[in-house]
Amino acid sequence: MRKILFSTFILAAFLFTSCGPSLTPFTQRLYEQNGWTENDLRRIQFYLSQDIVLKRDNSGSNQSRIEQGNIRVKTEGSVEKIVIRKGTPGVLVFSPRNNRFAIGFERDDERFLMFGPNPKANDRYVLLASEWQKNGGTVTYDGKQYRVDNNAAYAALMVNLKRVRKLRVRERTATGRRVN
Repeated sequence: MRKILFSTFILAAFLFTSCGPSLTPFTQRLYEQNGWTENDLRRIQFYLSQDIVLKRDNSGSNQSRIEQGNIRVKTEGSVEKIVIRKGTPGVLVFSPRNNRFAIGFERDDERFLMFGPNPKANDRYVLLASEWQKNGGTVTYDGKQYRVDNNAAYAALMVNLKRVRKLRVRERTATGRRVN
């Protein structure tokens, strides 16, 4: 009985995993080969290849007091953190240039991230920042500046690509030709 249950579980797990989308990186080559317009791109469902964590430090004020010879410094502020998880679906909001995509992962069209092809990543469309440094980059999201760590530089757009090849074969057999 246990073997049957285990076999059924394995079969069900295989079927569920094989039914999921097989995601492929969106590349400049794929874009160029298909000659998609901006309207075409709006109909493509994009996905994120890895987590992106946006952080914004809203530094507040420092207040200091001196009590019985000790200095007490009180710092107030907050950190805003937005996490966009691997596999999150996104759509094209607009394309400011031929190979730059503003992709929205939320309903608000002001909340988007920019992606473009990176030759160092096989021309995959990866997260673009206004500036990359050793420890991370600066991106604009919802009109505000956020920091991302350097791993986010390789967060790429993925698509569910199903290749269907239809090939017609017309065949005939030559009957031969004889001398008259």
